[in-house]
Amino acid sequence: MDALLTALADPARWRLVSLLAERPRSVGVLAQLAEARQPQTTKHLQALERAGVVTSQRTGQRRIYALQPGPLRELAAALSRLADTADQAGGSRETYDRYGLSLHAERLAAKEPGWADSRSFRFLRSLTGPPELVWRHLTETSLLARWWTPDDLRVSELVFEARPGGRIVHEYRDAEDADGSDLVAGRAQGVVDDVRPGERLAYRLSPLLPDGGLAFTAHVDLGLRPTDTGTDLDVHWRITDSTVDSADFIAGIEIGFGQSLDKLAATLVADSDSTDDTGHDTDTRSTK
Repeated sequence: MDALLTALADPARWRLVSLLAERPRSVGVLAQLAEARQPQTTKHLQALERAGVVTSQRTGQRRIYALQPGPLRELAAALSRLADTADQAGGSRETYDRYGLSLHAERLAAKEPGWADSRSFRFLRSLTGPPELVWRHLTETSLLARWWTPDDLRVSELVFEARPGGRIVHEYRDAEDADGSDLVAGRAQGVVDDVRPGERLAYRLSPLLPDGGLAFTAHVDLGLRPTDTGTDLDVHWRITDSTVDSADFIAGIEIGFGQSLDKLAATLVADSDSTDDTGHDTDTRSTK
């Protein structure tokens, strides 16, 4: 497959393949139709033959080349499989496209500081497990690290001091960036405002811009209410101090935090039979 792709990547060879798709032709005729010198045409045809996409035979004084359709069909099938993978509903590509549309709209709106200060978001989830268990997943770093990133990302540093005035640091990287050599995907810092175990958690969190400045401040208020089947979680986001450069971050709030809450729901389902499970052994305060 690699040899075929290399052979077809040359425009001159692709032109010869197109001509041979119509009918077998001699080297001389192919050179004329391609408006190329015959020695160059011969070299290109030999490369295509080594790649298995054409075959040749001598007829009298001429060498006739013909196209081999089999390798092209195999290549077409492989490309089709790649396209199908990228088009899978609900996959990362769909999220990428959704974010792109949101990003375009937010960048158009971000004309001056404070442009998004009236924006708010609300998220509702019915979760498995009592409020006490949900609360642990909202405040204990070992459990919080399991869900507090969107899909395809991982927490690389986390500090969450669950007390009024407590410090928050939240850094995340690409999930496949195993050695931390890629750029940080995002980093935020904040402070806890209100703590009512099992009932309410409120904090402020500000994503950092590449220059270290604050993109905006998110005022996040999480309310927990017990139900017959578990816990209803009601989350309110309110934006203040938005900068012009905050558009890229604000465009991802609805998608990204929604995915994080979906991961929380899945984590609680997995932990519902073992509420003492504290998750990974990773020290999330210092891991990078």
